[in-house]
Amino acid sequence: MKVKNILVIRFRRVGDSVLSTVICTSLRQTFPDAKIDYVLNGNIASLYDHHPDIDQIIPFSDEENHHLRHYLGKVWRTVHAKKYDIIIDTRSTVKTLFFSLFSMRTPFRIGTHKTYNGILHNYRVKNHTDSSIDMVQHNLLLLKPLEKIATVKYNSDFRLYVSNDEKKHFHDYMERQGIDFSRPIVLATVSARLEYKIWDKEKMKAVLRQMIDKFDVQLIFNYSQSEEAFVKMMHEEMGFDKHVFTNIEAKSLRELCALTANCHFFFGNEGGPRHIAQAFNVPTYAIFPPGILKSIWQPASGKDYQGISPDDFYSEEEQKELDYQQRFNLITEDMVWNGVNQFLTDRLNKQY
Repeated sequence: MKVKNILVIRFRRVGDSVLSTVICTSLRQTFPDAKIDYVLNGNIASLYDHHPDIDQIIPFSDEENHHLRHYLGKVWRTVHAKKYDIIIDTRSTVKTLFFSLFSMRTPFRIGTHKTYNGILHNYRVKNHTDSSIDMVQHNLLLLKPLEKIATVKYNSDFRLYVSNDEKKHFHDYMERQGIDFSRPIVLATVSARLEYKIWDKEKMKAVLRQMIDKFDVQLIFNYSQSEEAFVKMMHEEMGFDKHVFTNIEAKSLRELCALTANCHFFFGNEGGPRHIAQAFNVPTYAIFPPGILKSIWQPASGKDYQGISPDDFYSEEEQKELDYQQRFNLITEDMVWNGVNQFLTDRLNKQY
């Protein structure tokens, strides 16, 4: 079977879509002559500009996603614009099943195993049953059916890309805002888009002060528009410390990529920005809230990608009587500082 066109569907948020790029990379290496299209929410589509393993980004706007007639029209046009040989539906929701419904002649219609997709997906993969493997490996399992027609080249390395001009432009902007590139630069997420992921503010400030005192780091507080008030309040509560920068704004996801690519480390609450940092090979240390398993959401965990979770110190049995906030409070200032201290010491001794 000659594979000419492949469609990968990955609606949802930044972190999920970044980790799903391993599907595109593996497909590119397995079928180097095929065209690979990537369906995404429109507000995150720009993340994948310049990605060598994606030929076409197909964005769905909020209006298209939330208006059924517009959505169905866009799905119909997408699958009839070219003949797809493979469709990979990473979430297999009721809505995403329409891609396969409108393309029933596609030989490989692959989705995650659900009770309702047995007809529309002719290959269903139970890729979320093993909690011992990370999300990248969960995604790659969706390629198993293709072993019928090819030697699948599984690649676990997820990457994002910025052009040299984008990186240099933001580098110059950072310098104008006061960043000294001869000293360590830490991209810090002290807030989060989802409030329940925010670690205790006072503990966070205490750890940041220790990082400043010991390592003389420059902390760039990353934030979205909805997080701006919280982040600037933290800056004020830290006495407008000259090591802290809230005046460096990434006003788009492309600028966030350029900012991240110019930083030496990432530290803060787990979320999309941490995945972006790892996609640029920036060493990361993240604070995982209860219920977000580090073993699943921190691929390639080890030397350069580390984090802390209540599960590192307390068993499920010890936590079961506690509410969510009590479980989050199990992560103490000393626990985080001990981890971050060792993490930065190991790397700064090599770099500076």
